[in-house]
Amino acid sequence: MRIALFEPEIAGNVGAVMRLGACMGAGIDLIEPLGFPWDDKRVRRAAMDYIDHVEVVRHSSFEAFREARQASRLVLFTTRATQSSYAFDYRADDILLFGKESAGVTDDVRASVDASVRLPMRPQVRSLNLATSAAIALTEALRQTGTLPA
Repeated sequence: MRIALFEPEIAGNVGAVMRLGACMGAGIDLIEPLGFPWDDKRVRRAAMDYIDHVEVVRHSSFEAFREARQASRLVLFTTRATQSSYAFDYRADDILLFGKESAGVTDDVRASVDASVRLPMRPQVRSLNLATSAAIALTEALRQTGTLPA
């Protein structure tokens, strides 16, 4: 299973997702452009020494990412979806896609995914932090597929 971040804007979020990937055994795909320099200290600070335990692949564009993903299913997490992420049947080779912090994904990206789901939350609030969303989503997907780390 992999986590893909579409044009992430906050270095600390990327570092936290990289640490999540290291801890849970999930690869990370970063779809450029990034909203910060790749060598930003905040990435390494958030990822800490876990950065050497996660596979990170950078893609120059969404098109380059799409070509590289092979046959894996692309599952978009978005507040615009109606299906709950807990009612979705994940596969062990799914790629969990998250949009940029300020705007999500483009309409073209949204139209090209295999499925769209949302994390349930109270209607009075807009959204969760990107790294928090990725952690909730990945844990449920790994639990469903029986691939949680021991």
